[in-house]
Amino acid sequence: MTLTKHRHVSTSAVVKGLPTGIAFNNGDRLSHDKVGLMQPTPKDTPFDEMRQKMKETGYVFIKGLIPRDDVLRVRENYFSKLADAGMLRAGSGPREGIFNDSMPPDAAAGIGSVSEDRLDTVTQKCFEAHQDPQYLAFLEHPALRNFINDFMRWKQDVLCTRTLLRHSVPGAKSTGIHYDKIFLRKGESEFLTAWVPIGDIAMDGGGLAYLEDSSNIGQITEDEFNTRAAEFSPEQRISAYNVNMAAGGVITEDAADYTEKVGQGRKWLIADYEAGDVVFHDPYMVHTATVNQSERGIIRLSTDLRFYQKGDDLDERWMSAWFPGDGL
Repeated sequence: MTLTKHRHVSTSAVVKGLPTGIAFNNGDRLSHDKVGLMQPTPKDTPFDEMRQKMKETGYVFIKGLIPRDDVLRVRENYFSKLADAGMLRAGSGPREGIFNDSMPPDAAAGIGSVSEDRLDTVTQKCFEAHQDPQYLAFLEHPALRNFINDFMRWKQDVLCTRTLLRHSVPGAKSTGIHYDKIFLRKGESEFLTAWVPIGDIAMDGGGLAYLEDSSNIGQITEDEFNTRAAEFSPEQRISAYNVNMAAGGVITEDAADYTEKVGQGRKWLIADYEAGDVVFHDPYMVHTATVNQSERGIIRLSTDLRFYQKGDDLDERWMSAWFPGDGL
């Protein structure tokens, strides 16, 4: 499937029920006229319609792709291991994943939320979770892998070994505004991202927010980077942590300023994600993780997966499992 640039056409609805708006890392809370709802796609939609939607919007949000209980078992397994670090509220179970708010949020933050040179019990548990047999088996789930090959018209997909299984506790720092190509610049071939919520994530629960119809923005940003990087060394050119990027390789954490100057009327699209849902987006779709504001204390858990077609020129740096401080 060829991923193309597309023009902006705002079609999203105004979100109800979030009186303070969604929260971003720098404290911005965007008003309702800057927030919209993602449009879900039923999993039995014809693939041609799904491909057209991807071309037009940069994403497809598939409801109930993976059996719910299969997802919740992974959640339960993850938090049963993290419980040893004191993260769970007394009396709550690992499938619920309720945060022990006597811990400072930064002390319980998952990968991508704090410096990855932090070596403590939580970080060690996160590293071990990436090697867990139950999690690795889940990545091979036929409902997911068969869908990808059919959707992309691939004979066989290749999943990057470096996956990002991460949690977000209420009040912790979240991932800044970015598009995924920033982090996988070395391979010449394009890839497909699958973002998999592992558990239910309400609109105030720290899920992903996508800048509406923004794949063209990401593509233009990347083209401009390549022009500025003409004199860079090969290592600098592929690095997400070069002089053109903000801390952590992201574009910015100033959501209000970015929305005003770059968004050009686009809204940030959010959703009530449920266990079993999967969002697929192209390499240039601009997105961010919002701050978890769950009043119930529910910890967000999700995994980020990147797929290439077998035989394509992929970014081989991503063919090793994540470890703290791997520089990617």
